[in-house]
Amino acid sequence: MRTYTRELAVETPTDVLVIGSGPAGLAAAVAAAREGKSVRLVERYGYLGGNLTGALVGPCMTSFSLDGKTQLIRGIFDEFVRNMEKLGGAVHPSHTVGGSPYSGFMTYGHEAVTPFDPEVAKRVASEMALDAGVELMLHSMMVDSIVEDGRITGVVVAHKGGMSFVPATVTVDASGDGDVAARGGASFRYGRDSDRGVQPMTLFFRVRDVDDEAVAAYQAKHPEERFPFESIVEKAHRDGTYSLPRRGVQLFKTMEPGVWRVNTTRVTGVDGTDVHDLTRAEVTARQQVFDLLEFFRAELPGMADCRLLDTAATIGVRETRRIIGDYEITLDDLVKGRAFDDVIAVAGYPVDIHSPTSKDGPFDDDIPATANIYEIPYRALIPSELDGLVVAGRCISGSHEALAAIRVMPPAFALGQAAGTAAAQAVHNGLAPRDVDVAALQERLLDVGAYLGRRLAP
Repeated sequence: MRTYTRELAVETPTDVLVIGSGPAGLAAAVAAAREGKSVRLVERYGYLGGNLTGALVGPCMTSFSLDGKTQLIRGIFDEFVRNMEKLGGAVHPSHTVGGSPYSGFMTYGHEAVTPFDPEVAKRVASEMALDAGVELMLHSMMVDSIVEDGRITGVVVAHKGGMSFVPATVTVDASGDGDVAARGGASFRYGRDSDRGVQPMTLFFRVRDVDDEAVAAYQAKHPEERFPFESIVEKAHRDGTYSLPRRGVQLFKTMEPGVWRVNTTRVTGVDGTDVHDLTRAEVTARQQVFDLLEFFRAELPGMADCRLLDTAATIGVRETRRIIGDYEITLDDLVKGRAFDDVIAVAGYPVDIHSPTSKDGPFDDDIPATANIYEIPYRALIPSELDGLVVAGRCISGSHEALAAIRVMPPAFALGQAAGTAAAQAVHNGLAPRDVDVAALQERLLDVGAYLGRRLAP
């Protein structure tokens, strides 16, 4: 192995360092800064939002209980949505429940979702971060963790100026892949237990000039279809004219007439922590986009004249590392709605596993239903073998099945808000994040608008 040595520049120390600006990272940075701490947010792109913006993932899946009656994800998430709504760039999820004026946005079975414009999301994310006093460090990628006496003391980032060390009292790993934790030596799990298989990657894209009424008419005529255009896709599979391993075409209506998001490309057997796999996935998925467009125009009602509006800047990665934390969330926890004394977030999104291997996807079947509301404990955000670090987002400690429910954007916002608030309290009290007073953390989360279930409702 070649040895490369160059002296690192050292950035100004910060109280809280957040890696990644997706929903978890954005919420963590804003929450910590609002607690009066200095916060630096490191983001590899030139804008904030992560999969919200760069990967075009949308709409935000439900922030409500499974029965659609209670909004569970509130706080910074709700503020973010309402700020977009004021600019005409989002529809609040309370308006997308069946029977509402916007119920058309619950396309193919999804209720209480949040349609939004990714460009408005970029603007609102930046404004909220800057208004809170967050220092942004864009076009920068975390490449290594510095550990002293079992504690993360900062990270090394690479950027146009070279590489530099960013010292921090507490770091929040919102990278999605657990990069800070892994580079720091934390133990983690990867994929499902049986074969380490992870959910496939998807490149979102948007199409324009869709006949919305024709799509709606097809949906009304085929209420039995679990997946959009399922019977058409099945016939194409039999005829050998459709090769993607999907049972249907997953479409999401946007706020703009005739414009739809498409969540249908599918690349299996790739590792989101491997640069060569990521490269192959990008190339493969982008070819799939053009294959799909030809199929749409030839076969799908309402899509004969559709045109490509754009593709995401990056492929969407559903699953990679999951840290081994002080507690590992299980499927049984979600199914039984297990109560935790250290609950810091609640959610109601069901287990959503895009099969790592099945050609009959998109989902693994025979997964039991979760409870109407389930809880997420603080201990799942704390690496069991590493101090100075809180983890938020899809790389928290949990099983393959449990993380398939928690991985979506609204829970990520809630996890990020809890992580950022905890990091600020750890700094303020001179404690390791694992030693934070959880009762005080819960009280503060409730004070700033989070919801932790009826047991802890103010």
